[in-house]
Amino acid sequence: MVRAASAEPTTLCIGLDANAAAMAEASRRSARAARRGGLPNALFVLAAAEAPPTELLGLADLVTVAFPWGSLLRGCLGADPAVAAGVAGLVARRGRLELLLAPADRDGLSSLPTDAESVIAAAATTFAELGFRLEEGRRASAAEIAASGSSWAKRLLHGGAKGTRAVALVRLRESRR
Repeated sequence: MVRAASAEPTTLCIGLDANAAAMAEASRRSARAARRGGLPNALFVLAAAEAPPTELLGLADLVTVAFPWGSLLRGCLGADPAVAAGVAGLVARRGRLELLLAPADRDGLSSLPTDAESVIAAAATTFAELGFRLEEGRRASAAEIAASGSSWAKRLLHGGAKGTRAVALVRLRESRR
């Protein structure tokens, strides 16, 4: 999110997380004066995906979910409908939803898929039920993984989990309204 705010200074970028600690450092850096690298177009919101603030519903032209785990991952793959509905509710009319998903068998996800093709199918089905159509689903390239700017992406690309996780890129468009 910070990378997007830096690259698109005229676009408001909002990071939403249920864990304040996960956003603390990025929020602190973004709040600096612009001359010291601050980002006046970055906003951080403490909220769970299944209960986003009503002020944000239907506003985002693009919602990006990068390397979720726990309930957010389960929601993206259809195992937690409330989470999927919360994420979908953020997307504006004709807006886009982009997911980078990298579940693996060793995560203990029980019935959730872990191979890229099944992950793509599960995400497409989950969000189709919420009014989205699949535009693209495939394995993400190394450049796309790196572009997420996440610390998990760095681990995937530099051997921490490389080879054990296929990263699925799923792009959907809102089509219900």
